[in-house]
Amino acid sequence: MTETAQRPTLEAVAARAGVSRATVSRVVNGGDGVREPLAERVRRAVEELGYVPNQAARSLVTKRHGAVAVVIAEPETRVFADPFFALQLRGISKELTAQDNQLVLLLTEGRDDHTRVARYLAGGHVDGALVFSLHLDDPLPGLIRGAGLPTVFGGRPGWSDGEAGVAYVDSDNRGGAREAVRHLVGLGRTRIAHLTGPLDQTSAADRLDGYRDVMGGADARLVVESDFTPAGGERAMRALLDRCPDVDAVFAANDLTASGALRVLRERGRRVPEDVAVVGFDDMLPVAEATDPPLTTVRQDIEEMGRIMARLLLRRLDPRTPEETPAGVVLPTTLVRRAST
Repeated sequence: MTETAQRPTLEAVAARAGVSRATVSRVVNGGDGVREPLAERVRRAVEELGYVPNQAARSLVTKRHGAVAVVIAEPETRVFADPFFALQLRGISKELTAQDNQLVLLLTEGRDDHTRVARYLAGGHVDGALVFSLHLDDPLPGLIRGAGLPTVFGGRPGWSDGEAGVAYVDSDNRGGAREAVRHLVGLGRTRIAHLTGPLDQTSAADRLDGYRDVMGGADARLVVESDFTPAGGERAMRALLDRCPDVDAVFAANDLTASGALRVLRERGRRVPEDVAVVGFDDMLPVAEATDPPLTTVRQDIEEMGRIMARLLLRRLDPRTPEETPAGVVLPTTLVRRAST
């Protein structure tokens, strides 16, 4: 007899629990209408026999696949080099696993991948999608909308223009940036620069706006565009020192950018924080606590953002969820002070 034939069946569970096959099916597939004492007998029989539902058959009953696509609009090299994505994926994975859902990871190496991803999402393989790291001209939102798939976005969707019902989870990027720059002003710094993230992403644009809220009349040369990477931070810092050698403080759009900036300051003989104070954004501990000196930064709870994204999507997939489910969730940020200021 094969291993498959030896697996316990729905009928075996029904016989062990002393109930009908239909009752077992309702309990296993999350249906209503089974009294709790009977449901408990079924669950106990499932555990004793080690019964595992057939996913294909279960999908026919529930119209659900128990799988969620996580789409990251970045190339593989970026995703696996940046701790931000690992933290967000950990939060998503924890929440999906707790609700017995599988995570299907989809990355976009280039524009040719968008059609592939959209085709997969429209093919009925997953129940919904979690999408983040979008760029403003990214065609993915439109393609996903065409697929008719319930979706939650990570980050404020700048492309939506306030479109009703677009669900997203974000941090208070603008408010966090304001707090970082006000901290530098409070230290008596006057030539405060900003190394931005890629400005076709709303998180970077919001952090630049927060900087400008405090430093509206600052020298335009103090703003240098970067790309959320250590190498980008190095390039931006070199350009900044060449054009504004009297800079005395830097607010970097994320911790990786700040880590690159700190390396260049050390190369140029600038003491941190005595000559130049530095603040980052994210508070990713493997980065912020490993820099020299440890980095003052704005903390956003990246893992919790992932959890809430998954939770919001699963609520939208549950037909019992009230219609007034919130569309947008914005989490607060906190300044964490370390030796770089």
